[in-house]
Amino acid sequence: MKKLTFGLMLISAASAFAAKTYNVTSPDGHLKADINIDTAITYAVTFDQRAVLDPSPVTMTLQNGTVWGRNPKVTGTTKTSVDKMVASPLYRADKMRDNYNSLTLKCKGGFGVEFRAYNDGVAYRFISSLKQPQVIQNEGVEYNFPIDAQTWLPFTKGDYPNDPYINSFENLYAKGKLSEMDKSRMAFLPVLVQLDDSLKVCITESDLEQFPGLYLHPTGDKSLRGSFARYPKVVKQGGYNELQMVVHEREDFIAKVDGTRTYPWRVAIVSTTDKGIAASNLSYLLASPSRVADVSWIKPGKVAWDWWNNWNITGVDFEAGINNDTYKKYIDFAGDHGVEYVILDEGWSVNKKADLMQVVPQIDLKELVAHGAKKNVGIVLWAGYWAFDRDMENVCKYYADMGIKGFKVDFMDRDDQQMVDFVHRASKIAAKYGLFLDLHGMYKPAGINRTYPNLLNFEGVFGLEQMKWTNRNNDQMEYDVSIPFIRQVAGPMDYTPGAMNNATKSSYNSVYREPMSQGTRCHQLALFTIFEHPFAMLCDSPSNYDREPESRDFIASVPTTWDETIVLDGKVGDYVVMARRKGDKWYVAGLTDWNPRDITVDLSFLGNAPRKAVIFKDGANAHRNARDYKREVVTLNPSTPLKLHLAPGGGFSIAVD
Repeated sequence: MKKLTFGLMLISAASAFAAKTYNVTSPDGHLKADINIDTAITYAVTFDQRAVLDPSPVTMTLQNGTVWGRNPKVTGTTKTSVDKMVASPLYRADKMRDNYNSLTLKCKGGFGVEFRAYNDGVAYRFISSLKQPQVIQNEGVEYNFPIDAQTWLPFTKGDYPNDPYINSFENLYAKGKLSEMDKSRMAFLPVLVQLDDSLKVCITESDLEQFPGLYLHPTGDKSLRGSFARYPKVVKQGGYNELQMVVHEREDFIAKVDGTRTYPWRVAIVSTTDKGIAASNLSYLLASPSRVADVSWIKPGKVAWDWWNNWNITGVDFEAGINNDTYKKYIDFAGDHGVEYVILDEGWSVNKKADLMQVVPQIDLKELVAHGAKKNVGIVLWAGYWAFDRDMENVCKYYADMGIKGFKVDFMDRDDQQMVDFVHRASKIAAKYGLFLDLHGMYKPAGINRTYPNLLNFEGVFGLEQMKWTNRNNDQMEYDVSIPFIRQVAGPMDYTPGAMNNATKSSYNSVYREPMSQGTRCHQLALFTIFEHPFAMLCDSPSNYDREPESRDFIASVPTTWDETIVLDGKVGDYVVMARRKGDKWYVAGLTDWNPRDITVDLSFLGNAPRKAVIFKDGANAHRNARDYKREVVTLNPSTPLKLHLAPGGGFSIAVD
């Protein structure tokens, strides 16, 4: 018995001797990551000694059976500190501060793990120094939380029951305790976890390249566990109007990669305030720098959109629809009101051919491009994914030579490695021909808008298009005041706001051909400031806007990229208030859910001198007629907080000269 006890003591002592803990702390000292090296690599995160993440394992499994992170042997460490400004054109600010401390562990076997601690989050990634290409069987990603926390999860919808990884990345948030979440479902990123009344964690990823996107699964306790779509083995043309490549069979691995490379960042954004989550720039800062040397040709702006309003123009002597007369009307509207682009959505090319060189006879693209040039309006074309991918170089060159400015590419509906590779390839080729892209049926940006600034918009959001068919029980107002703290943390989104037909909670109905929005007119106006969309769609018809000139002219005046952004206040799922600056002019906006709300706006960011401003606010009867609003011209005193009442589903917008 004594010999056995002595033997156990020796094993325990040897284990304790072998284990080692490293740490890295944020520049301000509040966040700390403790990395433990034992039989596995695990890391834990604290904020002012409050647990954010309990020890969570970090692994990468190669197809040959090697597991990075299992019984690791650290052969060297590197610590660095960075504090610099990063240019961030065409986004929420013209520059961002990149300030972090990092620790890189070099391990035997040709791999390493880098950890970074920012003031607002902790991130890690694998690094490979292997010279030969590798096949990745899996990456182990796990988030173990200290409590059974409240969480917001956007689950995949399961449109393809045999392959849940085929999805459009559009869903409302399921909200509840981690242990209560459906273990049979998986969520796409970003997700949000609330540890207590103040401390929140937003989980996302960045620098996603040559690798599939991450999903998170509830485990039935206090954890979320990652998974990835396996690499496609058999894909066949099909799906929506034969415009997709549908996966019929997958490999038993997730990625085929270069040997020497860095892998995507696993990001945990941490804040004691909700507005701190919404203000985080980590998705952008962690991405690879721009591969487009000159971005001066990329012109963001607003776009008159045809599909949502069903080509519903009135007061003309021709039948509206997919024809040149209709699009000339859209172009004239855009040119008259300073809207930079008109998009031809689905229907301009021959249906079910997946061939962008076949244009329907009712459309003369060269004539529309020429008409647009006279009005200083650029033309953008919609394209199904496979129609664009199968002939990409030829399509980009041909239409760029014609004068087309960009493409809205739709129905990718995957983020396996094959589709991620397509997005990078499309970005590069589009940039080669001076084209920008707006990606629909698309996963979150994951920082690629830094790497390829010609990628202006990304869907991956339960946007206003859903109002054409969604059930009235789907609460778009709660969603609108949730996504600034969750989805928008990952980057721009093509939500497509601007509805002029607005409805209260009781009067809303889904009407496909003459759609309406949930919430008030001022809620719709505020979306143009609150949401980030360098290529901002005006979803309603020219006829509806011309009947509402005050709203039309205000929308047309709001910039789509910014020099500075301040998240003033907010609570996820309840309300949000933001201020954004372009040059010397400020725009301030706020949104609420279906609860009426009194908002006090701190105006001290305006400086010292009084400023002239135009305010759009909910009208006295907006609670019963959601189109009711009031426009006021006022003088704002920065030292005096502004008090505003928001109707149910309401909002406000302010333009400050």
